[in-house]
Amino acid sequence: MNCEPARQLSAKFRRLVESGALPEAALAEAIEGAAYRGIGLEKILRHEYHVPRRKLLESLSAYFDCPWVEYDERLPIPFEFLDRLGTEGIGAYQWFPVAKDGSTAVIAAVNPQDADLRATVHARLCADAYEFRVALPEDIQAFIEDFLSSDPRHLIGNERTSLALWRNTMARWRTRLSCYRTEFAKVRTNLGLLGGGMGLIAIGRALAHLQVGSVQGRPYFYQGIIAMGLALVATGLYHYVRIKRHVLKPPRHQTVVEVTAATLYFLENYQFVERRGEQAPMRRTMLARLAELPLNHEVVIDQSLDNRKRSYLAHERNLQSAQRTIAACYRTVYSRARTGLSFIRTGVSFLAVGIGLMRYFGFSLLTGFDLVLVIGALAMIVDGALWYLPARKEQAEIPEYVIHPRP
Repeated sequence: MNCEPARQLSAKFRRLVESGALPEAALAEAIEGAAYRGIGLEKILRHEYHVPRRKLLESLSAYFDCPWVEYDERLPIPFEFLDRLGTEGIGAYQWFPVAKDGSTAVIAAVNPQDADLRATVHARLCADAYEFRVALPEDIQAFIEDFLSSDPRHLIGNERTSLALWRNTMARWRTRLSCYRTEFAKVRTNLGLLGGGMGLIAIGRALAHLQVGSVQGRPYFYQGIIAMGLALVATGLYHYVRIKRHVLKPPRHQTVVEVTAATLYFLENYQFVERRGEQAPMRRTMLARLAELPLNHEVVIDQSLDNRKRSYLAHERNLQSAQRTIAACYRTVYSRARTGLSFIRTGVSFLAVGIGLMRYFGFSLLTGFDLVLVIGALAMIVDGALWYLPARKEQAEIPEYVIHPRP
């Protein structure tokens, strides 16, 4: 039941009228409705008169001449405060300790000027100084429900929002890895054009040298074939160079692994603890060691009846998201390796063709095409090897759950 006098309630929210956020007649009507219905005026103003939360807090801040604070489950509530609170009696005074600034306890309160409230705070909390800030009743209730729902030693502030931010971070990185894999697939697709172009060049080169049948005396025919081959080669090379210079330029193997590790940093900070079981041998690669992290950590939130089940589930979702991120990193590494193997395979094929043409036809004016074929093939082999070799050592170190996930 709202027992505050109408005059006091009008003074608390006078700034709403002065700023034009609410007509004076509407404020009087809301005050009368709050008294008649026995509910808080702030709730009526927010949900029925659609006054923004910040406007209410600014008006209360001006009335009580103190800063305001609103509910945020990421606030680092000090453990020692939560240990001394419990749930008995705190709701009656409508206050909650929200932070500790040095030796000063920061208190959120519905009425920061209430003498009884201040006496209760001094009796319950041990601090050298106290700073009171005004808050809405629903924010105080949210603090009480979230931070006193289980043993405070099992909470880091309230970590669900932070865990959600980490899940978003991992999801964004997986999306970027997917973009890299798409670029690799485009390169492998355009290797078909490159291979087709090299093949046409080789055919045109052979016809030009033989000068037999219907092409005898018709140089434009084999020249056209060579021109089409050059066009296909140019298209393939364009897409290859494009991925090297694109805004989504694929990072090197080590960079992909290091960024993946950065997205899993939350494992060391949010309610995970390493199992003290049998020590497994140290993995040789960074990615393999990273893949073992989710297996060596577990959630340690107390599963009591008063604990928020969704907090535990949020940790589980993050753990599974970490495993998906590691698997996405492996897929990207192997996608890069497959692209490198495609270059090696294509390069070896055309190296053999180029050497064969020079050996069979000997040296002539058309040998330049053979040399281009050989040089291009060698460049493809070298570049492909640089893409493939870093993934080679990962094959023996890949964890079993990445290949055969547990049900």
